[in-house]
Formats: sequence, C-alpha cells, structure tokens
Amino acid sequence: MARSERASGAAAAEFLLKRHTLRPAEALPWLIGIGAYFAFPDYMALGTQILIGVMFALSLDLVLGYAGIVTLGHAAFFGTGAYAAALLAARLGWSEPLSGLAFAGVCAALAGFVSGWVLLRYRGLTLLMLTLATAIMLYELGNARADITGGYDGVTGITIKPLFGRFDYDLYGHTYYLYALAVLFVLFVVARRIVYSPFGQALVGIRENLRRMEAIGSPVHRRLVAIYTIAAAMAGVAGGLYAQSNAFVTLSALGFERSASVLVMLILGGTGRLYGAFLGAAIYMLLEDSLAKLSPEFWEFGVGLVLVLTVLFARGGLLGLLERAARRARGLWR
Repeated sequence: MARSERASGAAAAEFLLKRHTLRPAEALPWLIGIGAYFAFPDYMALGTQILIGVMFALSLDLVLGYAGIVTLGHAAFFGTGAYAAALLAARLGWSEPLSGLAFAGVCAALAGFVSGWVLLRYRGLTLLMLTLATAIMLYELGNARADITGGYDGVTGITIKPLFGRFDYDLYGHTYYLYALAVLFVLFVVARRIVYSPFGQALVGIRENLRRMEAIGSPVHRRLVAIYTIAAAMAGVAGGLYAQSNAFVTLSALGFERSASVLVMLILGGTGRLYGAFLGAAIYMLLEDSLAKLSPEFWEFGVGLVLVLTVLFARGGLLGLLERAARRARGLWR
C-alpha cells in the first residue's frame, strides 16, 4: 500500500510539474489572430473589439473559473478603466496610449481591492447580489456626476497619440488591432503564470473546498482579494483599450448588460480553461455582429438559443466539447 501511495504521489507531482509546459496547440489562437490581420484587413475594427472582449472574459475567468467567485458586477472594473483612460486623455490632456492603459489598470485595481476586501467576506447568493449592487451604485454615481462623466452622453473628444510616437491609427483600425493583440498576449502570459503557480493551485483549492482550505490555515480571504484585484486590473486595461480604440465612453461601459455579456462569453467558451475566453468571446461577438445585421431587434434570441444549447449539451463549454471530441478521435486513431 505504501509503495502504491508513493507511486500515486509521484505521478501527481509529475503531472503538476508538467501542466505549465507549453503545448503546440496553444499557438493556434495566436496564429489565428495574426492570420486574421492579413485575411480580413477590412474588419480590423471588429477584430479589435473581439480582442478586447477576450481580455475582459479572461479577467473574469480568473475570479470565476479558478477562484470560484461568482459575480454579476465585473463591468464595474471594465467601466472604471474605460473612464480612467478617457478622462485622462479628454480632460487632463494626457494621450500617451501605454501609460493611459497603465493608469486604467491601476484605477480598476484600486476599485477591485477596496470592494473585494469588503465583499469577499460573503459567499453564494449574498456575494452575487452584493457585486451586482456595487456595479449598479457605480453606474448611478457615474450618471449623477455628469459634469465629470458626461452622463448618458459620455466622454467624447478622446485623442490618443501615435503608438510609440510612430504608429498612427488608420481608418480601418489596423494599428489598434495589433496593439490590442500585443496587450492581450501580455495579459495572457500573466494569467497563465498565475493559474499554474502555487498561488493558482491554492485558488483552485478554495474553489473546490473552501472549508478545508481554511482548516489547513490557508489565508483564504487575502488570496481571494489578491486575485480579485488582479482580475480587476486586467478588466480595467480592457476598458482602457476600449476607450482608446472607440474614442468615446458612455455609461454602458458600467452597465449590467456588459457584466451579463462577458459572463455569457465565458460560459460559451468554458470556465477555468483560459482559452475558453478566446473561443467564447469570439463566438459571442461574431454571432452578435451577424445576427444584428439579420435582425436588429431580435438578435439576442439567437445568442440565447446558442447559450441554452451549450449549457445543455456541451459540459465545460464549447472548448470542453472540442477537447472531448479530440480525445475520442485520438482513441479511435489508436
């Protein structure tokens, strides 16, 4: 029995050590992203918004998929970053893009830390309602301070300097697409390092069995606040890029619809997988664009139908479905 236990422990340790190793399939999303730049040069504006959606969904995956924090207020951090970058450029005249994104991330991280320190003491439905209420209060605060945020008219007149002082922004959005792809790559590397680190494994432990993690002395609250703050910063960067690429921000950046849509993206792709954010955001936004052209009034019905079918028949999202199909194909091949 002791020998069997040692063998099992060694196998488990070897598995954990190899989990972080890059696999060839992980290059596929990046090859698609680069290929899309050359294959669809007239659709770079849509491509930029898809990449921003991936960033936003990736940030939600850290808190929902890995830490098990259920939230309906994640748009609060996206909107905080968007307004931070917009106001920095439009009101204060600071229009350097990279520092604007950094400022957006810091502001969102601060909002995430303050709210997370209070809210993450609660669990379940209480936490769900508190995150929703926090986002609603922030939305109403933005509406009340229309002298700063512009209210329903939003912040306009955002002018961003050329990237690195050399690369200007063309009408079709080619520069913004490459800019967004590079930012997404940096955020993904950070997220991947987190989830495969001991800290990331502790988050999974908290998600799976909170009481056991508390019983063994794990600083559960501090770890949850830490990942909540990191995810808020990533969402803020996505919001800042949204403000820069669109040259305006309205209260919709803080609205419940944005929190709901990013949750749908993640469920479609698959939670707790990182690359589920890529697949879910791309499918959701392409569906939204195509169905809105066919029926501007009823496009949400189509998205809802796809979501229902995914939940009923694709456990683990569409990425989970693809993984199971690939395993079956390998089994048949053998």
